[in-house]
Amino acid sequence: MLNGIHHAAIICSDYAASKAFYSQTLGLRIIDENYRAARHSYKCDLALPDGAQIELFSFEGAPARPSRPEAQGLRHLAFAVSDLDAAIAHLQAAGVEVEPVRTDPYTHKRFTFFSDPDNLPLELYETGGE
Repeated sequence: MLNGIHHAAIICSDYAASKAFYSQTLGLRIIDENYRAARHSYKCDLALPDGAQIELFSFEGAPARPSRPEAQGLRHLAFAVSDLDAAIAHLQAAGVEVEPVRTDPYTHKRFTFFSDPDNLPLELYETGGE
């Protein structure tokens, strides 16, 4: 029935900062960007190499969502990387704080967490190119 994840949608507190973070810092390709006048809202579609997408939205007055302490709901968004050390170095060179690397006790894969401009938790999960 399900074929994969098509997109994840993120409502940004600072649309320009989030757009720059996801497109420039993380290197996602902008597919489309539109200003929706009736909603006073921007929508930006960004592509990941595997075809999945991130949608960024701006909505005036949207309430903040707690990330810590962890709350019920979507916990984090994880990106697959083939070289975790290179990805961490790229983020750190861009001034992004990255947590210490951990190893999944079940898969024995390495991973780490960092945050986007709205402090949403993002994960890098080393797949080794799988």
